[in-house]
Amino acid sequence: MNDKTRRAFLQASGFAAMGLAAPAILRLGDRAWAAEEVPVGIMYSLTGTTAIVEKSMNQCAQMAIAEINAKGGVLGKQLRPVIEDPASEPRTYSEKARKLVMEDQVPVIFGCYTTASRKAVLPVVERRKSLLVWPTWYEGEECSKNVLYAGSAVPNQQLENSLPWLKKKLGRSKLFIVGSDYAFPRGMAKTSKTICQKIGMEVVGDEYLPLGHTEWASMVSKIGASGADVIFSNVVGDSIVAFYRELRNQGYSFDKLPLCSSTTTEVEIKAMGPEYALGSYVSLPYFQTVETPQNQAFVKAFKAYAGADAVTHAAMEAVYIGVHMWAMAAEKAGEFTAKGVVSAVGGMSFDAPQGKVTIDPQNLHSYLTPRIGKTRADGLLDIVDQYPEPLLPLPYSSVGESAEKRLCTTSGASL
Repeated sequence: MNDKTRRAFLQASGFAAMGLAAPAILRLGDRAWAAEEVPVGIMYSLTGTTAIVEKSMNQCAQMAIAEINAKGGVLGKQLRPVIEDPASEPRTYSEKARKLVMEDQVPVIFGCYTTASRKAVLPVVERRKSLLVWPTWYEGEECSKNVLYAGSAVPNQQLENSLPWLKKKLGRSKLFIVGSDYAFPRGMAKTSKTICQKIGMEVVGDEYLPLGHTEWASMVSKIGASGADVIFSNVVGDSIVAFYRELRNQGYSFDKLPLCSSTTTEVEIKAMGPEYALGSYVSLPYFQTVETPQNQAFVKAFKAYAGADAVTHAAMEAVYIGVHMWAMAAEKAGEFTAKGVVSAVGGMSFDAPQGKVTIDPQNLHSYLTPRIGKTRADGLLDIVDQYPEPLLPLPYSSVGESAEKRLCTTSGASL
């Protein structure tokens, strides 16, 4: 972003110094905040293995806050971002979350990308009665009244569309599952196996390498020797770049051995070079190519904010949803406390770039539209399949949750 554009955003969002001395203090709930502004936490990694994605998530959170401030803020107050870099380390996420909640007195944290980071922050926000707005698709099997899962897909919104599609449309029946070695990829594999058993697909491999791993030669050789006719990837962070490049380096073509990912977005494709991902598939609710007026405006705004060569992607679009829905809920509640926001947000809808997104009042997860994209030569994705309307989020679908038998409510999981 050039200096002129940055100054415009700073002025519109109230980031510039206002020259006010000793502002009055207003008490809301058990927090004390300056009457003219409210601090809000932004905690996405600017360094480390997942910074490849989280840097743009940080930018998008700031952009959304600037938009809200330009329209008068929330409850007449400007939002003041307090930015922390957790450096892709779960322990640091926990430390930074405690600092934000206890020292900075933020009522909300917009943050986290991996399940490991979310799990590190969860005890902090629950113990301190604060709120985490979590944006990333994840493995499910979580139920907390201190997390707003705004824009974050759960397995029934990523796997129940993609795996049957791979079998029916591409005629594939032997699946190799590969992922980074932590809770999210293992949880996605667990649900994938259940679905594959139901639809008659054979899982011929289920393998993991550490998060941040860059040496993929032996794993790619193992995939080639497995007899798989399709790959499902839950690889995360900059490991994605190394994995795709190694597949191409060993001569694999996605026309002959298709790959579908639950994690790869436009930003990783840009980083690796589109030629390495060409023809691969991704199952996510949002792509930059979604054709809605809201998305056209979103893409234009982000490019103006972050630079003309910037790309939008599912994780940052979910951040955008979360910031705006939190602001809407706080406005409706008339307060900033987690309890107030949660009481107001259930059933609330937002016209997001991907289309209408609604918060389920029972589990604080999001109705989202499942989509499958196919990577093209410019690094964007053509949408080759999508549901006609948003799908009910079922975070416990892996253990039999259904629309008729709900296992998660704002009072906790009922297992």
